[in-house]
Amino acid sequence: MDKARETALKALHEEKGAYANVALARSLRAAKLSEVDRRFATELVYGAAKAGGTLDWILRRYLNRPLSKIPPMVRDILRLGIYQLFFLARVPASAACNTAVEMTKRCSHAGTVKFVNAVLRTAAREPEKAAFPMGKAHEAENLALSLQHPEWLVRRWIEQFGYEEARALCEFDNAQATLSLRTNTLKITRDKLLERLSQEGVEAEPSAWTPEGILCLRHGSLDALESLQQGLFQVQDESSMLVAHVLAPEPGEFVLDVCSAPGGKTTHIAASMGDRGRIVALDVHEHKMRRIAENCERLGIKSVETLLLDAREAGRRFPRQADRVLVDAPCSGLGVLRRKPDARWRKRPDDLAALARLQREILSSAAEAVKSGGVLVYSTCTIEREENEAVIEDFLSQHEDFILENTGDFLARHEEFSLENAGELLPLKKRPERMLQLYPQRDGTDGFFIARMRRR
Repeated sequence: MDKARETALKALHEEKGAYANVALARSLRAAKLSEVDRRFATELVYGAAKAGGTLDWILRRYLNRPLSKIPPMVRDILRLGIYQLFFLARVPASAACNTAVEMTKRCSHAGTVKFVNAVLRTAAREPEKAAFPMGKAHEAENLALSLQHPEWLVRRWIEQFGYEEARALCEFDNAQATLSLRTNTLKITRDKLLERLSQEGVEAEPSAWTPEGILCLRHGSLDALESLQQGLFQVQDESSMLVAHVLAPEPGEFVLDVCSAPGGKTTHIAASMGDRGRIVALDVHEHKMRRIAENCERLGIKSVETLLLDAREAGRRFPRQADRVLVDAPCSGLGVLRRKPDARWRKRPDDLAALARLQREILSSAAEAVKSGGVLVYSTCTIEREENEAVIEDFLSQHEDFILENTGDFLARHEEFSLENAGELLPLKKRPERMLQLYPQRDGTDGFFIARMRRR
């Protein structure tokens, strides 16, 4: 497993400038591991990234110096070792320690090698030194450490949901996220795609949330699938597929997607319009614009134009021109932590207020692009009221020419799905919410928020 551990170390070290899933995918492509090694490396990277703060708390019980004084690569080696010792029971302690020592030899001097060896072997011999605090007074801290979440976030959720729901939410975040795909209905039906995936060795099933969604229960490298290369599907989270259904664009309309990267919702909108109409996708990063264009080319989509523009300029650039505008706003992402395991450690309490200010600015500008009678949809992948309901309530209080439609009315479950009726079908039974908020611990899917408004 040495090669798997080396690949995991490389991904964890590079992850400082990128999310773990991005760094891991890059490292796996370069390493060309066996299927067994690929799975082990993936488990190491996601597990260690997810347990980040908890691993550091454990490590400090065995260190004689501040963690910040240890070179970054050596810190990552120690974290990998601690993760195996405390969270992977099937890995022998000797294997975790020995491979850590070997990796340290390649990046540091003899003194550091002895230090790493001593720390990990002491941890293996005396695990009780890292016992988590117990008792009612330490309830939040214990939950945060044992379920590997920042304590500030756990305390926030306990206050919002109560202890048991907060625990369930943390457990959901720690569960393995199932890969979800969206059928490219411009080229194939879901049933036909399921048959094709089965032929390619993918174990998959239909999504219960969206008529074009597919869940991959077991799969190898996606890059090797011809169905991906041929543009028969797009990787996209289940709950985010709801957005295009709520927007409900019609063929021939002008749709503005003001925060479009990486393009999952943009291309879904195009497919739901039969690729007939005009869709302008905005973003502030040029490399993300290229990614959208690449996805459109692979999926065979012609109706999307990319434009490098700050979403806060959308209203001035397209005053009252768009039939429908989507604001999939930058957010804390606290509803999708199971898909980005390291993201939880990147968040800070002050982020929410700063994001809410940005969200209000974007929504206010985007609204100016909506023509009379047009639709404005706001969505996020977070579960925080400050970024969701509060943003909409503030917007409506300042824009009397917009009315909040009953978002739940735009959801309806249909069993039959084909290319012919794909644009008409909606995924869920109608719900009573005026603003739709999905909670992982209640709905069993990623946390997501959607509100639909119409200009008078």
